[in-house]
Amino acid sequence: MLPSRYEQGLAKLQQIDGNAGVRVIDSLRDIAPDFARYLVEFFGDIYSRPGLDLKSREIATVAALTALGNATPQLKVHIQAALNVGVTRDEVIEIIMQMAVYAGFPAALNGLNAAREVFSADEGRH
Repeated sequence: MLPSRYEQGLAKLQQIDGNAGVRVIDSLRDIAPDFARYLVEFFGDIYSRPGLDLKSREIATVAALTALGNATPQLKVHIQAALNVGVTRDEVIEIIMQMAVYAGFPAALNGLNAAREVFSADEGRH
């Protein structure tokens, strides 16, 4: 039997984000459980597509969230996810610096500060 969209999405979320992704979903259960389910299912639909590997998907996600400039909590989750799937710290910094050209220095500075926090927390885990 094939896994449900939710099961597939949850497995992909755990593969990429580990406990951070699960915490995001858990934080929504009391206020918007349907939204949590939609998020997991859609995440699984997109991240399971064959067109890009997980590293490429996370590079694109870190770039997009940096460019938005107002999604720091999600950016931190995806910086950690990028590290989890093989993006190096130096690559994360380069991705964020590249966004200064397209999203401006404030967005890049916010992204670099988010990266610093993620890197610092990551060092504390090892």
